[in-house]
Amino acid sequence: MQNAETMTVHTVITYDLGRTAPIVAQLALKFAVVLTVWHRRHHTRKALRALPDHLLMDVGLSRDAAYTEARRPFWRV
Repeated sequence: MQNAETMTVHTVITYDLGRTAPIVAQLALKFAVVLTVWHRRHHTRKALRALPDHLLMDVGLSRDAAYTEARRPFWRV
């Protein structure tokens, strides 16, 4: 089963090159996508931890739920 990041990498490789890229290029691109996703998760969870209560209420989260989400490691969905 492929996730959205894998499908995006495949689409980029075949669209940009018009053919299957060398395995090293595919792996490098997949690695870059994973690092980008992890970086985004880390910063999003860090920002969630800093949100005031009234903004958490706007998105429908309690302080405890936000804290639980913010504590999760960046590599976990």
